[in-house]
Amino acid sequence: MYAVVETGGKQYRIASGDVIDVERIQGEPGDKVELDRVLLVAADEGVSVGSPYLENARVRAVIDKHGKGKKITVFKYKNKSKQSRRTQGHRQSYTRLRIEEIEA
Repeated sequence: MYAVVETGGKQYRIASGDVIDVERIQGEPGDKVELDRVLLVAADEGVSVGSPYLENARVRAVIDKHGKGKKITVFKYKNKSKQSRRTQGHRQSYTRLRIEEIEA
């Protein structure tokens, strides 16, 4: 059994027991989170697709930890101009979720 959920503007294919990194969610490590934006659930009985979300479908997860991703370098410049250059770094915050159960 697996599901496709939407959180943080992105879609994830998950199954029970998976560990995923999503955009940062409010809460402390150990807190239980319920994801209710379920787009698709596939089980032995068949596939259910929502329009856009499935009614009465939930995914229960636990927050493992919060962290920051790898640093990326953002470099901006204007062509043919020696004095127009800018370098900036960025680290995206994330939350690591452990999927416990998919309810359909």
